[in-house]
Amino acid sequence: MHNIQHLNRRSFLRAAGAVAATTIAGPATAQESRGGTAKPLVSGRRKLGKLEVSSIGLGCQDMTGGVYASAPNRADMIAIARAAHDRGVTFFDAAEAYGPLEVERILGEALEPFRNQVVIATKFGWNIDPETGRMAGGLNSRPDHIRMAVDGMLKRLRTDRIDLLYQHRVDPAVPIEDVAGTVKDLIGQGKVLHFGLSEPGPQTVRRAHAVQPVAAIQNEYSIMARDPEAQILPICKELGIGLVCWGPLAQGFLTGAFDRDTQFQRGDFRGSVPWFSPENRPGNLAIVEVVKAWAGRKGATPAQIALAWLLAQGPSVVPIPGTNRLPHLIEDLGAGAVRFTPEELRDFNASLARTPVQGARMGRGILSLSGVEAPTKQ
Repeated sequence: MHNIQHLNRRSFLRAAGAVAATTIAGPATAQESRGGTAKPLVSGRRKLGKLEVSSIGLGCQDMTGGVYASAPNRADMIAIARAAHDRGVTFFDAAEAYGPLEVERILGEALEPFRNQVVIATKFGWNIDPETGRMAGGLNSRPDHIRMAVDGMLKRLRTDRIDLLYQHRVDPAVPIEDVAGTVKDLIGQGKVLHFGLSEPGPQTVRRAHAVQPVAAIQNEYSIMARDPEAQILPICKELGIGLVCWGPLAQGFLTGAFDRDTQFQRGDFRGSVPWFSPENRPGNLAIVEVVKAWAGRKGATPAQIALAWLLAQGPSVVPIPGTNRLPHLIEDLGAGAVRFTPEELRDFNASLARTPVQGARMGRGILSLSGVEAPTKQ
C-alpha cells in the first residue's frame, strides 16, 4: 500500500471501492490494487504468552452496530470475518457483552469452516443471562457464573474450546484468585486454552498470574490513550504477557476522518467521549496532523501509521482494530508493511510529546471500571 499517499480514511474508501467490490468473496492481497504478485496483507506473527496470533487482529465489538450506530448487515459481518482470515488474520476478538451474545454467534458461523486455523478470544464478567442475553446490571465474576458463561460461549462460537478467555472487567466483589482458579479449572477441562484480563489493576495482574499464567492483557492503547505505558506495559514485559490493544485508532480519531464540524448521529457513543467534545477536538486534531505528516513521509495512511506505531512498541503488542467495512479492513491490515527506524520512532514520539491530548479517553463511569484492584481473598 505504499502507493497510497496522503490519504485520509474517506479518500481511502473511494480508492478501495473497486477492490472491495471484488475481494469480499476471495483473498485480497497487499498488491491487488496495483496488479502485483498476490501476497497476504498480514504475514507477521506475535506471541501472547505462549499463544501465537497474527500481528494484527480483528476487533469484532461493532459487528452489531451498537457502538457507532452503523447498523451493519449480519451476512456482511460474516463476510468481513472470512475476508480477514483470507488476508492473514488469525486473531478474532469478541465478548458475551457484544450484542449481547450476537457477536459470538456471528463469529461462530463465520469461523466454523476454518476453526482450527484461527484464535478466538472472548470475555466474561458482566451480569448477563447466557441464554437470553438479558443484562441484569453490573459485574459478575462468581465462579459458578463464569462456568455457565463459558458453556454458553462454546455453543454460540460453535467450538469445543475458547483459545483466550478474558475477564472483561475486574469484579470488585470477587477475589481474583477465585477467578483465576476457576479459569485454571476450565483449562484443565479443555474448555479454555489461555487466560487474559481486560483493563485490570497492576497488582491484580500479579495475583492472577500467580494462580494461572496470564497470556494477555487487553487495554485501550493508542497514540492518544497511553495509560498502559505507566504500569501495565512494564508488567507485561516483566512477566511475558502480551498486550492486546483495543481502540488502537482512538475510536477512529486517528484515521483523519473527522474535523471540527463533524457531527455524530444518535447512538454513536463518540458523541459522549471527551476527546471529541467541541472544546477538546481542536487540540486533538493537532495530533492527527502530526500523524498525517508521518503518513505522507512513510507513504501510508494515518490509520496505518497509528497501527504501525503500536506494533513498534514491542514484539508482544497486538492491535485489534475493529471495522465493519471491507475497505477499512484492507487499509488497517496494510499497517503491517509500515516500519519505523529507531530514529524515526524517536522523532515521532518527540512530535507527539509536543502535542498533548485534550480530554479523557472515556466518560467517568466507564473509566471507573479500569485499573480496578480485586478484593483480597480471605
